[in-house]
Amino acid sequence: MPRPDVDQLVINLQQISYFKGLDDSTLLDLARDAVWKDYAVGEVIFFEGDQSLGLYYLQTGWLKVVKSSLEGREQVLRFLGAGETFNEIGALASRPNPATAIALEAAGVWLLRRDSIRRLMRERPDFVERVIENMSDRVVELVTLVADLSLRPVTGRLARLLLDDAEGDVLHRPRWYTQAELASRLGTVPDVVQRAMRGLEADGVIAVERHQIKIRDRKALEKLIA
Repeated sequence: MPRPDVDQLVINLQQISYFKGLDDSTLLDLARDAVWKDYAVGEVIFFEGDQSLGLYYLQTGWLKVVKSSLEGREQVLRFLGAGETFNEIGALASRPNPATAIALEAAGVWLLRRDSIRRLMRERPDFVERVIENMSDRVVELVTLVADLSLRPVTGRLARLLLDDAEGDVLHRPRWYTQAELASRLGTVPDVVQRAMRGLEADGVIAVERHQIKIRDRKALEKLIA
């Protein structure tokens, strides 16, 4: 798709917690220096260990952020949808990219250059405060993920994912949301996820459909993660 209008990027940035309260001229300077790129399905936005170029904003599509073992096993850290930012640590902490980002479907991504972000941090302490708050939330999410992988059975991990990611009582499943992707998010293999889902469905807790999973008994899921 053609490069979107910079004024639209400014409007989009105003909706992100990092940038709320910043004046239009400051956001326009940031947007004018941003770089737009389209990615095809399966294309890598950046690799773990590479030098970070900045903070990314996903305008269209879906991505996943993953860590991979030497044997090729993949752990999904996060699924990302339109309107989200990612790679905060690599962009803000003078460190290489901590993970790899891959397009799950055709995606349009803005790169907010690292120099521009760092300049904004020097000029606006209120921006720094919001960045710290947001990164703290991400740390909590990662600690929760580690605890789930270490201490919770697959059914409990699945229950938490359903409760966290569902909109209302429905988890929508785009075409890319396969059993393999779900298993990678939960740190297991597809067969184990399938058995867990069948068990919850047999107990009347969820209803599994082709493009969505419906929560029928929210209290039962909450008990599994208590």
